[in-house]
Amino acid sequence: MKKFVNDPESVVREALAGIAAAHPELRVDLEKQIIVRSDAPRNGKVGLVSGGGSGHEPLHGGFVGPGMLDAACPGEVFTSPVPDQILAATQAVDGGAGVVHVVKNYTGDVMNFEMAAELAGDEGVEVHTVLVDDDVAVEDSTWTAGRRGTGATLIVEKVAGALAETGASAAAVAAAGARVNEGGASFAGALAACTTPAVGGCGFDLPDDEMEVGVGIHGEPGRRREKLRPARDIAALAVDAVLGAKPLSAGSETIVLLNGLGGTPLIELYLLYGEVAALLDKAGVRIARNLVGNYVTSLDMAGASLTVCKVDAELLRLWDTPVRTPALRWGV
Repeated sequence: MKKFVNDPESVVREALAGIAAAHPELRVDLEKQIIVRSDAPRNGKVGLVSGGGSGHEPLHGGFVGPGMLDAACPGEVFTSPVPDQILAATQAVDGGAGVVHVVKNYTGDVMNFEMAAELAGDEGVEVHTVLVDDDVAVEDSTWTAGRRGTGATLIVEKVAGALAETGASAAAVAAAGARVNEGGASFAGALAACTTPAVGGCGFDLPDDEMEVGVGIHGEPGRRREKLRPARDIAALAVDAVLGAKPLSAGSETIVLLNGLGGTPLIELYLLYGEVAALLDKAGVRIARNLVGNYVTSLDMAGASLTVCKVDAELLRLWDTPVRTPALRWGV
């Protein structure tokens, strides 16, 4: 496997140095391994912090900026950030109005964010947590108790970030994020495994004529393996799984994310989106907004995930407000 790396042990730190060079509007602390928006902390504004293992870029560091996250703490590849990192990010964005943590439901992430929240609380910082568990493929997986947190994380961060900009309370920001998570459902499939820098090879074996149905973003097993099928069938599997887990009534408005896992060309993602859009239309589900592209990846995994999130007028308004981050921007 060929990769643009110097030393597998320093990939994350060197990538952070690259982010600092490419985006001078962000503050990148290489020692503490956190990314912070340049104007943080803002007095009276709720701080919004998220993080997780690296390898899912642009999640989370690519979503730091006005209208979204105030800080992100990237762990090592597919490894949770440590409590000290999370605490440093929390301190860096505390403007006196409290801090909200957006946490994907993985055992290490949950535990380390809880520890950091306790440490911040000891310092007088009010911390609220939004747990994202949108992946409906399986109830329990390799690294989780309960459903995994995946694509809906982006929507949670955008909506919560928009509300935080208005001066809303930490409790209100966390409640908005929880509403998004409750209305969101995701499902992924993989055609080939990703290559982790430390291993230098595939994270799991998948024969050329098979696909993993319901795969996790770290390559965790899904529902089953089966023979490779046409894109229309894969789209139907994903739509059926999402609507089966969280049914939507006819006329429901949604935000739909057709997300690449890192190694899938855009031509294929758009092809899949066309199939998904037709299926949702047939089911009477209205796509109010959409994103197609690589947003929550798994290094170079050949695969895609579908996220469908039910929204109301308020959530849609918050989604539409201006955002200016390296990986997501509109209205500015």
